[in-house]
Amino acid sequence: MNALYRLEDTILGPLGRLLDSSLTPTLARLVFLATLATFFWSSAMTKLGEGIGGIISPSAGAYAQILPVQMEAAGFDESKLGLLADLVVLAGMWAEFIIPALIVVGLFTRAASFAMIGFILVMSIVDIFGLGVDTVAIGMWFDNVPDAKILDQRLFWIFLLLIPIARGPGPLSLDALLRRNGA
Repeated sequence: MNALYRLEDTILGPLGRLLDSSLTPTLARLVFLATLATFFWSSAMTKLGEGIGGIISPSAGAYAQILPVQMEAAGFDESKLGLLADLVVLAGMWAEFIIPALIVVGLFTRAASFAMIGFILVMSIVDIFGLGVDTVAIGMWFDNVPDAKILDQRLFWIFLLLIPIARGPGPLSLDALLRRNGA
């Protein structure tokens, strides 16, 4: 059996060492850019209000997506929700732009990855309890069906974000550049 382990180590050891290097967090950020950053930016775009002021005046759809229960109770009139709701929706919209951007460029990468995990958890809670998605979309772990949009897919998202938390941003990042320059 030891001979088989030595053969495996000989063949796959170099790949393991490469992946155990600083390449892994850089690749994790690249995978995030290729799969999730554009998803969150597109979602954030749906929350912008009209014109240039839309960045500080979210759309009614933003309120419906972020605070669905409150919007329904207010007759889908966001003006009835108050300042706290405005701040929550504004923060959620900005977070969808800013946090993914920080991860992609590798600036405050650990904190941004941690914040993105929190964002995903809140988003999942809103989807399940606020929007009332069906049990198929929620899914279940260990059910032999690996494509549920919430429990299955978002577990992969969170796992991907654990890499930069554990390993840092990698050498191709603003964090690395600023640290090299003593900023």
